[in-house]
Amino acid sequence: MEMANFSYSNKKSNTKKEDANILKFPTNFEKKDIQLDAPFQKIIGNSLSIKKALLRAQKASKILSTVLIRGESGTGKELVAKAIHENSKRNKGPFVAINCGAIPCELLESELFGHEQGAFTGAIKRKIGKFERASGGTIFLDEIGDLPMEMQVKLLRVLQEKEFERIGGNGIIHIDIRIVAATNKNLEKMIYERKFREDLYYRLNVIPIYLPPLRERKKDIPLLLEYFIKNISKNMELTPIKLTKEAGDCFFNYEWPGNIRELQNIVERMIALADEYIVDMEHIPKHIAYKYKRPQKVQESTSLINMNKKGALATLEEYEKEIIRMALNTFGSFNAAGNALGITHKTVASKARKYKIIENGS
Repeated sequence: MEMANFSYSNKKSNTKKEDANILKFPTNFEKKDIQLDAPFQKIIGNSLSIKKALLRAQKASKILSTVLIRGESGTGKELVAKAIHENSKRNKGPFVAINCGAIPCELLESELFGHEQGAFTGAIKRKIGKFERASGGTIFLDEIGDLPMEMQVKLLRVLQEKEFERIGGNGIIHIDIRIVAATNKNLEKMIYERKFREDLYYRLNVIPIYLPPLRERKKDIPLLLEYFIKNISKNMELTPIKLTKEAGDCFFNYEWPGNIRELQNIVERMIALADEYIVDMEHIPKHIAYKYKRPQKVQESTSLINMNKKGALATLEEYEKEIIRMALNTFGSFNAAGNALGITHKTVASKARKYKIIENGS
């Protein structure tokens, strides 16, 4: 597993948590020999996997071929689509985005292609659709895997002929657009299950771009944390928070199923709810802090104190070490372990380091 490039300071401050290990964001990330144009430099990330994806997107921006962006939810597919548009010769034209999975089937055709006045009940005036609005620019079809089969046929015609008709209209409308589509679904499996048209798939998948999930690019977590803390704090007009070492470890050990969007939301929540500017493990959502030390099954015992096979007692220090270890394994954080033992989380952290249950420098 790749390790985060965190560093920490043990210097004392004048805050309430003077002995906290404060996370210092790295300033000397490894540089890759990949040169990106300005629109793609806005996308945060220095890992090789995201750099390669952005390099392919940059190459795609120079031509008019259809692009299909693949990746889990929250990996930044729309950001990449916007960068492709901004870096293309069409950047003076409109960038129009539509989520194909967020619009009811009965309204989707009207949203995409528009309708004439009186075309159906409620059509009190002409409506210009997304494709017509995007003419001269780029249309971004997000969640293309959610497109109904009947709409897939009509989209295929647009891709082939660059023309369509409004609902209730008789005239053919010709358009000049660049199509970028995105999905988090397995389109190949959907083709096999006859839920997605194979001919449409090949029309869309001219230049495929895969965006890696955050768990595959964990070296980028410090960069993303620094970016979100700085910008969200500025927008909220609050002092930027600082993370302790344990808090940073929690972020790195978590798998982030919601990817970058989840990370951003967690940072915003911490900034909004923080009572102090130093954020420790107790301020992090439990489902994330819990991963810092995975719970282990505690062996049942008939006695509160277990002697060895010879009936001898251990030293007081050995018992203390064992109870600290057991509390951390069971409750997963310094704060929760301290509450269970009736001591402060600082005492738990100090004892854990003393007995090398956790490393002093980690």
